[in-house]
Amino acid sequence: MQIGRRIYYDKTTGNIIQDTSERSGDVIETSIEQDFTTYASLVERVPETVGLIQMEYGQYMQDFIEGKLDRIDLETLELLFSYPDPDQPGELYPLQKPLTTKVAELEQKLQESDRENKNALFEIYTMLLGSEPT
Repeated sequence: MQIGRRIYYDKTTGNIIQDTSERSGDVIETSIEQDFTTYASLVERVPETVGLIQMEYGQYMQDFIEGKLDRIDLETLELLFSYPDPDQPGELYPLQKPLTTKVAELEQKLQESDRENKNALFEIYTMLLGSEPT
């Protein structure tokens, strides 16, 4: 069985209260109510003040390995990570959405741009030759 992590956060600040981490193997999924009695950081909280993001197993795995989850953007409910700056050891880049998401967005833009370029080339070809390619 594979269980995705749950991220509990403060609804007013976006600060992370508890990350339950992923679990796999011979594990049992807990309920939210059980989490509030199991984790010390949640026991002391009023449930109505706590937000929850339920993640799929493996979701943002590389981001959790490479970076540090700092908080939740309360407007978008996106996770905000900080990543080490390879040029300045010990320093962190400013908070940003997961690099996994950024890469997917860039790939999408690249595909759209590629499609637009192909369409433009097709139009130029048609204008120059006065007909569509065979």
